[in-house]
Amino acid sequence: MAPSLDILGGQGVQARSLHQALQQEGFDVLFVPINPRFPVGLRWVRRIPVLRTLLNQLLYLPSLWQLRRVDVLHVFSASYWSFLIAQAPAIVAGRLFGKRVVLNYHSGEADDHLTNWGLRVHPWLQRVDEIVVPSDYLREVFARHGYSARVIRNIVDVSHFRYRGRHPLRPRLLSVRNLEPLYCVENTLRAYAILKRNWPHAHLTIAGYGSQEAALRQWVKSNGVRDVTFVGRVEPSDMPGLYDSADIFLNSSVIDNQPVSILEAFAAGVHVISTPTGDIPAMVRAGETGSIVPHHDPQAMTDEIVRLLGNPVEAGNMARQAREEVNRYTWPSVCKDWQKLFMRREV
Repeated sequence: MAPSLDILGGQGVQARSLHQALQQEGFDVLFVPINPRFPVGLRWVRRIPVLRTLLNQLLYLPSLWQLRRVDVLHVFSASYWSFLIAQAPAIVAGRLFGKRVVLNYHSGEADDHLTNWGLRVHPWLQRVDEIVVPSDYLREVFARHGYSARVIRNIVDVSHFRYRGRHPLRPRLLSVRNLEPLYCVENTLRAYAILKRNWPHAHLTIAGYGSQEAALRQWVKSNGVRDVTFVGRVEPSDMPGLYDSADIFLNSSVIDNQPVSILEAFAAGVHVISTPTGDIPAMVRAGETGSIVPHHDPQAMTDEIVRLLGNPVEAGNMARQAREEVNRYTWPSVCKDWQKLFMRREV
């Protein structure tokens, strides 16, 4: 149970990847979306928040009846209200049908969620058989709240991405994060605006959509920042081409866990500059697999871009190490962990 790709984000991408990989291993997998498609005549309801939620629940809750046919219920989980309206009902249904329930928690907001949501989260966590997280960072968060979680990393299919060296290294910059406050894309834009003063041929592509899109577009217009391309929602099949066109990937997130977009950048040979949020410092090891800069510091991000442009050999070495690092996140590296978990063996 997970979001379908109608909601384009890390959980949906991971759910689809895991679904396909398990089927190839011979598992019989039933996918139940937490966001069922609305009937054609009611799709306009998606534009009205409260009504959208009510109709979604009217379609989603009856779909839980399908769970009576499964052996293991694997629930992808986010935080806050999404947890209550999507994951909690699935956990209840799994328990009513006597199924083994695996909660696969992905949100970088876990610490705040577990600290401040009390009875709206803990009774449900206590009713699952396993908690699985993709990072040591989240495992430590759950441990501080008294829960044992096992780590099974996110997966990326590196065969979809063409790895190439960046010779020369160009100021072709890419941001692949949805346009929401926790990803702080404005910081990326501010860094680019500083860079543009001395690098007139620089270009920034912003991939993603969200509540801040209008404000970010207005910021670019108001500040006269040129050569910024907002491409909006990009389907997974089109992502390899987007990475192939870029040389440096920028991430300014202030809340995060283990971004698939960074793994995809690694796979494509795009150098990563990121803030040290969540599990990112374990992925983007400063000076080894990428560059780390402080939060809310566009000048520091600009300085690192300029430094790399002046040191392409160093940047290339880090990109090659990052390509090796991403092998830890491929299906052959994690498949046995999932197989043993589903077959009730110890990893």
